[in-house]
Amino acid sequence: MILHKFITLYQLIVPNLKFIIHQKKITGWMNNTKHRIIKSGLKVLIELKKDQRTGILTEGVIKDILTKSSSHPHGIKVRLESGEVGRVKEILD
Repeated sequence: MILHKFITLYQLIVPNLKFIIHQKKITGWMNNTKHRIIKSGLKVLIELKKDQRTGILTEGVIKDILTKSSSHPHGIKVRLESGEVGRVKEILD
């Protein structure tokens, strides 16, 4: 009985979490693909290459903008002041 309730709860929660994460990625993609929006000194959340499958975001301040084109479908690639490199998913400032 308890196992059945847990499985039912899991079936309700997990798809919703996946949907929320998916929506967050879409929102970040839509807002932060343009080079003109991204500036040095902005506080942002980036997705590191190693975290692409997990969706974990890293917070930091932009030091350098590495993407040369005016836009990129996966986000503008930047280097943070900490030295980490990734694509901008959300602007915090």
